Amino acid sequence: MTTLSPALRVVRTAQDSATMLDRNIRHTLRSPDTMIMTIALPVMILLMFVYVFGGAMEVGRGAYIDYVVPGIILLCAGFGASTTAVALSTDVADGIIDRFRTMAIARSAVLTGHVVESVLRNLLTSGIVIGVALMIGFRPTTDPVRWLGVLGLLAMFVFALSWLSAALGLLARNPQAANGFTFVFMFLPYVSSAFVPTESMPTALHAFARNQPVTPIIETMRGLLMGTPIGNSAVLAVLWCAAIGLVGYLAARMLFRHRTSA
Repeated sequence: MTTLSPALRVVRTAQDSATMLDRNIRHTLRSPDTMIMTIALPVMILLMFVYVFGGAMEVGRGAYIDYVVPGIILLCAGFGASTTAVALSTDVADGIIDRFRTMAIARSAVLTGHVVESVLRNLLTSGIVIGVALMIGFRPTTDPVRWLGVLGLLAMFVFALSWLSAALGLLARNPQAANGFTFVFMFLPYVSSAFVPTESMPTALHAFARNQPVTPIIETMRGLLMGTPIGNSAVLAVLWCAAIGLVGYLAARMLFRHRTSA
């Protein structure tokens, strides 16, 4: 059996990952319900919070739409990243992972393909949400450099959640359980500064909202888009993304080896 050099092994892994990425993109494009949910749901959430709840919200920081859009972007990105769990669990349940094991491909390519597809899909969805928000009155005060910061932060957030979602998908016994495991992705933004300032919450809830991962990420994104104070939120946001991504990556690799070792 020929032993590949480290450099050639990296190239082969990258090629296999690109193949898996192409496969997952094709699956998404050929799934009408996935495409509808990916695009329509974020827009519907945005419109609901702006037009249904917006009139009753008083945040004391300008127009409510300017306050809420960063939170909506993170909420939708979290929902989109959570679908990685279901997709990967479906691959395991359908037996396609067993088929991949019989082929000369890098095992890590399967996970990488799912995660990178999630990042690309969610960046596209976020772009659509921002476009709709601009059409209905969102007015960011940012510049091109800060827009790049928003893009980078959003990519880090989705990348981290996608790895964690992949781990949960491998931990679940079936796609339905995987979908339930990712409920926390949808829950955390509601208990943060996404929709109302944390200062308006009861004391105990305020403490949780201020110290959970989503709040500093939202505050950083809001600061980049609207020029509000960021403080140490940017450092915390990067640290949270790095920690979540590292835990998700290590757990996903370990669980994938366990699920494919039989």
